[in-house]
Amino acid sequence: MDYPGLTHHGAVRGVTGSCHQLHLGPGVSLLVDCGAEQGADVMPGAQGSALGFDITGVQALIVTHVHLDHVGRIPALLAKGYRGPIYCSEPSAKLLPLVLEDAFKLGIDSTPAQVARYITLVHSLIVPLPFGHWHAVVQHPQVACAIRLQRAGHLLGSAYVECDIQHGPNNTRYVFSGDLGPGNDPLLRPLQPPERADVLVLESTYGDRLHPPTGDRIQRLEAAIDRALADHGTLLIPAFSLGRTQALLHDLEDVLHRKALLGKTGPSPQGEPVDWSQLPIILDSPLAQRITQAYRDLHPYWNEQARARLAGGRDPLAFGQLISVDTHARHQQVVNYLKSTGRPAIVIAGNGMCSGGRIVNYLKGMLGDPRHEVMFVGHQAKGTPGAVIQGSCGAPGVVQVELEGRGYAIAAKVLNASGYSGHADQAGLVAFATGMMQAPHAVVLVHGERTAKVALSKALARCYRRLQWPTKISIPED
Repeated sequence: MDYPGLTHHGAVRGVTGSCHQLHLGPGVSLLVDCGAEQGADVMPGAQGSALGFDITGVQALIVTHVHLDHVGRIPALLAKGYRGPIYCSEPSAKLLPLVLEDAFKLGIDSTPAQVARYITLVHSLIVPLPFGHWHAVVQHPQVACAIRLQRAGHLLGSAYVECDIQHGPNNTRYVFSGDLGPGNDPLLRPLQPPERADVLVLESTYGDRLHPPTGDRIQRLEAAIDRALADHGTLLIPAFSLGRTQALLHDLEDVLHRKALLGKTGPSPQGEPVDWSQLPIILDSPLAQRITQAYRDLHPYWNEQARARLAGGRDPLAFGQLISVDTHARHQQVVNYLKSTGRPAIVIAGNGMCSGGRIVNYLKGMLGDPRHEVMFVGHQAKGTPGAVIQGSCGAPGVVQVELEGRGYAIAAKVLNASGYSGHADQAGLVAFATGMMQAPHAVVLVHGERTAKVALSKALARCYRRLQWPTKISIPED
């Protein structure tokens, strides 16, 4: 192998399992992310059970962000004996133990003593790094490497990683994009392209599409709430605990605040109008509650607009109508109450693809009633219950979805709300890859389906030809 060089241990067949090994010299390497494969074809609980590669010579793990498809194999890495540093941004250092603890309980061992031992080990290895500052991670006689984390705009703490490598007289810079955000998150500061990259390892999740305009997403959310109020139904939002939930809460607080200022009530053709100020917003996910609290604690990392809202006395993540459901017994009480009464409500519950978690009980109790509405705010992977429910919108006849081994007819309304994607689209990815001061030598496309990678490769090639940049674009094979 020529040094520096790359080996990919995931995210080359699809959009999950990100794990890239940067070889700096013989027996000296770094890992960038250590993610689990996810999707309908992966057995529940097995995502972090196998590492799949030798860790001899790995000096450090660098985490771009704390979604499981980027950190879900850390338990397997530790089980292999890794005890080196886990570098991540300062916000990620707060969020990573929460995510790994939940995954450990669900997939490996829920025994309190084992969980406590594992999380103590995780805490001992995490090294928080501030954004925008170089940090030496390898110092060997023949090779040295420093890294710098820059904001990626995907979720709080997400970063892309610049690796500056000094190999003898040669200096080479590798940049790993991690997951890049679309630039419209209400809480996050925007990302800036790197100043240079000799090799850019670039995600391609939405490399084959452009996002629709997002300026009216709050209006679409408000319209969905109006329908739920008019029908005396519940608006069910399956959402992922990290990132999407916090963006939703921000938008809901904004809607409720404006309604309160206008003194508006919700429509109700069946009787007295429903007072918006009495509409409960139910967050039914223990993990989402812990992460939301961590987001609140990390408010210095929010963007200027969100911090200004907080300084003005409004908390977009903790407002008066927000109700958190903690215990399973309380959860079941809420499900039964909403199913049997005409009380309108909004429920945000995990998981985002309806393949497990507390959202399943709400769906089992309410999918058969047309008063209710299910609103999706993210991609539904093929084969998941969420994809079936999402695909029922406009389908002829009665569509059934299987939930925990039993079929349920879908009579509830189904809405696909755009504007909540956490990933940059093709235009955003191209802007990132062409926003440098000089041409990269190579771009390596990962973290995407084959069609997305090919489409992004063609779009990049067109832009590089216009710029007269002789950049080589490659798509690694599994």
